[in-house]
Amino acid sequence: MDYRKSAQEVLDNIGGAGNVVSAAHCATRLRLVIADNAKVDKEALENIDGAKGVFEAQGQLQIIFGTGTVNKVYEEFIALSGVEAATKAEVKEAAAQQQNIFMRAIKVLGDVFVPIIPAIVASGLLLGIMSALNFMASNGFIALDTNNFIYKIADLVSGTSFGILQILIGYSAAKAFGANPYLGAVVGGAFINSSLQSAYTVASEGVQTMVTVIPGLYSFEWVGYQGHVIPIVIACAILAFLEKCLHKIVPEMFDLFVTPLVSVFVTVLVTLVAVGPIFVWAENAILGLIQTLLTLPFGIGSFIVGLFYAPTVVTGIHQMYTAIDLGQLAQTV
Repeated sequence: MDYRKSAQEVLDNIGGAGNVVSAAHCATRLRLVIADNAKVDKEALENIDGAKGVFEAQGQLQIIFGTGTVNKVYEEFIALSGVEAATKAEVKEAAAQQQNIFMRAIKVLGDVFVPIIPAIVASGLLLGIMSALNFMASNGFIALDTNNFIYKIADLVSGTSFGILQILIGYSAAKAFGANPYLGAVVGGAFINSSLQSAYTVASEGVQTMVTVIPGLYSFEWVGYQGHVIPIVIACAILAFLEKCLHKIVPEMFDLFVTPLVSVFVTVLVTLVAVGPIFVWAENAILGLIQTLLTLPFGIGSFIVGLFYAPTVVTGIHQMYTAIDLGQLAQTV
């Protein structure tokens, strides 16, 4: 195979070097961010010697060459085009800048929730094992000593991630938005503070306290955000905006004290009073719709989800499923 010839044909069929924003490669694919996709001839790219497929995903034009081959084609491509070599992370960032606001929002969801998955797995798998053991014990299949120290520690660990889920999301979301992640953790913790009525008790006890904002006109529920994830993400977006603004206007000698205090306080205030109730309602509506869809008879809902899953993965919007899944877990665990 003539790697230089293949690289030149790639360059010719994507509109030339001037149409390349960024270029990198992974184990099997040449990953390009293109300025003007109208100049790309996909059919010609698919017929290049060594090319095994061409598709667009997450704002990138990806040409599959295979392990080993892609490295050599990439080296020739960089040499011919004069484009500066980039890492996969840099290409992803460049691709994100080319995407519309909807796709950027989906990317943010991925940046927030994907890093949390190992923590959820750590507790979630153990929680599943504990539930199975408890079920078998309650139905007489096995004898289970719940006073055993191993059982007690396993039970403790199995619920930890879900008990502090809002703190984990606060940390991750603040980091994704460019805010101080520790302030994000504080914001997340504030919404599950023991001073607030637990959201898990509302169904059985009702809302115990309403806090008045405008007498006779508006009040909000003094209830925690257990079981909710999207309001925490929105709160951290507000936190990031406030923190960045304050860093610009607060004198450096006061910045360390003023910025964290004001940004956290205002974020929690705005979220509890106004933003939070709106997104709690929206999240409940979305999760209710998904739950209704999944419980349709004869597996119709599962068929619909399966039908759309592959296209959403190709387009990159599958990251939204992680947010939905975590929302369902937060409400039911």
